[in-house]
Amino acid sequence: MVTIEAVLGDITTQQVDAIVNAANSQLLGGGGVDGAIHAAAGPELLEACRRVRGTTHRDGLAVGDAVATTAGDLPARWVIHTVGPNRHRGQTDPALLASCFTRSLEVAREVGARSIAFPAVSAGIYGWDAAEVAQVAVEAVRADLAGRDEIELVRFVLFSPALLAAFETALAPGG
Repeated sequence: MVTIEAVLGDITTQQVDAIVNAANSQLLGGGGVDGAIHAAAGPELLEACRRVRGTTHRDGLAVGDAVATTAGDLPARWVIHTVGPNRHRGQTDPALLASCFTRSLEVAREVGARSIAFPAVSAGIYGWDAAEVAQVAVEAVRADLAGRDEIELVRFVLFSPALLAAFETALAPGG
């Protein structure tokens, strides 16, 4: 049975197999969650991202896609990078946002992760409403995990009380 939960906290300190990075398509670090993860992971993460860019994703990572790297100095074993849709650039299709969560779960299974922590992908600088992100994320994760048992824990790690409240509402029965 899978546990799906939401907590207030710092995704870089989570004791899980994989954390999800709300990355930019270049995979070379940035601001927000991406910058925090790169800062906490140290230079090994940037080198791992450069290897991905030099091999399988020469043109960058597409919106809604995901790829795994090692995690450097983080307590997690892997970082799964996903590129969320940017509402300010007209990327308003909820299916693109849902894909960030489902592709990240697929990649987690590929690397053998049993526990995964997600941020609120696209809820920050990319302009998506917190409640919408929470609803799309929770629905996508629940649908993806239905009838499967490879992943035991999905934790949404939120950096503000407002984001936590949005995810708690989405996770509530009938939410």
